[in-house]
Amino acid sequence: MMGAGCSFSRRSVVGWLAMVSLPSGAQEHTPSRAGTQVDLPTLIKRSRSSVLLIGTFGETDSPRFLFRGTGFVAAAGNLVITNKHVLPEGGEMTGGRRLVVQAATGPAGRWVMREVEVLKLDRERDLALLRVQGEALNPLALAMDQVAQEGKGVAILGFPVGGALGFSLVTHRGIISSIAPIALPQASAQALNEKSIRKLRERSFNILQLDATAYPGNSGGPVIDLETGAVVGVLNMVLIKGSRETALTNPTGISYALPVELVTNLLARPD
Repeated sequence: MMGAGCSFSRRSVVGWLAMVSLPSGAQEHTPSRAGTQVDLPTLIKRSRSSVLLIGTFGETDSPRFLFRGTGFVAAAGNLVITNKHVLPEGGEMTGGRRLVVQAATGPAGRWVMREVEVLKLDRERDLALLRVQGEALNPLALAMDQVAQEGKGVAILGFPVGGALGFSLVTHRGIISSIAPIALPQASAQALNEKSIRKLRERSFNILQLDATAYPGNSGGPVIDLETGAVVGVLNMVLIKGSRETALTNPTGISYALPVELVTNLLARPD
């Protein structure tokens, strides 16, 4: 399996939320009532400004903007969720490069670049919480009172294959095919003893397996329940066969997402 980030150089490893008043200009997307089907074109239209390009920017570099993956506005106050593996390492931020997002704003959907700060990291579950500077952005609704279910239809929103064909929001449809526990292994098999195995079991969490095609660049994007319009997961990994390049030329159509409860836990976690 590999992370669905823009670059093939990284491999993803693999609550209660306090009520926050919306800043002026922000409009929280509310989920539909159970039993009603979301109109997909409407869902895409209203989500466009909430799904962001994440990358780095260097004023004197060429290209100046380097795309790394997808993120989405998850709460008021311009709080953005993405995968930890989407973020650059310290050695990649040389020469004055800085972490930025690009958001489609205004009626024309013009891309506007903004700087961000990293607020929290959940390294074990490959999640990152960022805050975007500037005017309020519209948060997507998170699935708070409904659990992801096997067989439910979902939409994945993001920016697959980066800017190869220009940056444009892309949507893929699929279903949740399985929900199963996962635990992150130790760095070395030699470290697997009775104590470490017990720790692995304690740290295990569920992951959503999707029958849905995703590509490098989709990492960190929202997985949205088509019945409610609420985010039920964060796209994290893609199953590949053969070499990494086959993720583009011969995709398996099997992807993995982190469940939204990990997002709400990270949002509620003290700094």
